[in-house]
Amino acid sequence: MATTETTTPERGLIALPESAARVLIAIGAIATIASAFMSWTYTSDFPGDLTYYGSPAGLQVLDIVAGALTLLFALTLWNVRGLGWLNPAGATQPVVLAAASAFAVSWFSAIAIAVDLKGLVALDPGAYLAAVGSLVALLGTLALPKPGDTFKAYITKPDLIPPAAKLAGWIERLIVTAATAVALIVFNYGIGVDPDASETFLGYLFLVVFGAWALLTAGLFDRFAQLNARHKGFATSMAFLAAAIFPFLANNEHNSNLGVNILVVATVALGLNIVVGLTGLLDLGYVAFLGVGAYAAALVSGSEFSRFSGVQFPFWAAMLTGMAASLVFGVLIGAPTLRLRGDYLAIVTLGFGEIFRIAVNNMDGTSGPNLTNGPNGISMIPDLDIFGFNFGAEHNILGFALGRFANYFLLMLLITAVVVVVFNRAADSRIGRSWIAIREDETAATAMGINGFRVKLIAFALGASLAGLAGTVSAHVGYSVNPAPYQFAGSVPPNSAFLLAAVVLGGMGTVNGPILGATLLYLLPEKLSFLKEYELLAFGIALVILMRFRPEGIIANRRRQLEFHESDDSDKAVHIPEQGLPDSTVGVTKAGA
Repeated sequence: MATTETTTPERGLIALPESAARVLIAIGAIATIASAFMSWTYTSDFPGDLTYYGSPAGLQVLDIVAGALTLLFALTLWNVRGLGWLNPAGATQPVVLAAASAFAVSWFSAIAIAVDLKGLVALDPGAYLAAVGSLVALLGTLALPKPGDTFKAYITKPDLIPPAAKLAGWIERLIVTAATAVALIVFNYGIGVDPDASETFLGYLFLVVFGAWALLTAGLFDRFAQLNARHKGFATSMAFLAAAIFPFLANNEHNSNLGVNILVVATVALGLNIVVGLTGLLDLGYVAFLGVGAYAAALVSGSEFSRFSGVQFPFWAAMLTGMAASLVFGVLIGAPTLRLRGDYLAIVTLGFGEIFRIAVNNMDGTSGPNLTNGPNGISMIPDLDIFGFNFGAEHNILGFALGRFANYFLLMLLITAVVVVVFNRAADSRIGRSWIAIREDETAATAMGINGFRVKLIAFALGASLAGLAGTVSAHVGYSVNPAPYQFAGSVPPNSAFLLAAVVLGGMGTVNGPILGATLLYLLPEKLSFLKEYELLAFGIALVILMRFRPEGIIANRRRQLEFHESDDSDKAVHIPEQGLPDSTVGVTKAGA
């Protein structure tokens, strides 16, 4: 028999009328925005030069965005016409998180200025106004009624968020385009922050984390995912178009170098995602396949330090050589080891990775055969020349000067697109469904007639060949290959632990997850150089926090999300009102005996 409970949202942490709380939030958000047009410090020694009135820069720009986001979410509480789409769940949590982003940016900026410039005397009125305004807004959000069980249902069961109204196809495509443009602007701003301006990048991180969290709890990410699903081809094309525009916007060889390295690592992570995310095999030596492809391409590149210095394959042939070499090694390693499971397989693959690094380190003609030039590696690898296009030379395209790394970025982007197509087609195929069945329960899959060993060997070989493909490009981008990067763990990517973390952090079994994971793990150490020897510690803490609060990864595979959260509110059937959460009483139906 079913019984019905009625839950009322709890009072806020601060005893204020809800109308007064809304006014406080709006006033605080406006003050935060206004503070950015004032001077925050008297000297230009602080990164971003925050000394001008009427000319926001650095952390002030971030404060404007955080204040505007807080104000917009606050206006949704008044049901302002035209803003309903911003908070479709009608929840207060996004307002709290938006205010938290403004508070974090403002107070971090004020504290950083005081610490870097030796005292509170370095703060100008604008910094004080930002701190006070953001604090007022945050206090206002703490006076809002706390959401009850219904809001938790929105978060743990995104399908319960009120569906968006059906729009014309061209309008939905326009929304996808606008969202992609915003993502490009956010990424370009982050990658363009000077590595010496760690304070600005930390403020950027505060804004991105809390802002993205606010949009997630508001239900916007789920609605955007629905739009992507309806226009999958168009959304994918727009994503790659935005990536292709990046080197034109960056107009900086250092940033383009970061971009091409991120794509190399992301492509390898996608290959590993087939093995780990789709098939459920723990591979701790996967970076070796990247090394096999890189060394194979280097040997036939025409380098004078190559054992075959007189041989120079065209790129397409070198690419196939690297893929074939990695494929062969994948089959040779997988054939005798894939009958193992779990930790035993992980230990064997870890051993293979170390054997590869030690082997190429000793193939110097003294400790072993003369093939890889030992610890010195193969250097002076010439730049690619495809159809007369020299990737090492600067080219003018549409009035923009594209340097060496920008050229390789566009090439690697094309290869990444091919890998994404391969991943999607494989995952949606019969063999892909077999991989998922093996991951879920190998014994049951075998009982249903799936040849587990053959299916796992195909996954291992395909993943290895994709890593070898990326390795052929990385060899030419870096001018040389040597054994140092191809280890299990280290502070400098790529390494096996880094690649595995990119898959787990981004979201196993997804396409966007490993790409996002590789971007974060490559970009953060570059911009937060002050961490230095504490990078691995910070990295470990971040993974522990993620595993605690979002074990399915940042971009969750729907199946895994249900697995991790299937017990959340599992005994409740929640009645969701059409216009979002009401201000007072919410009916919740609970199944009972």
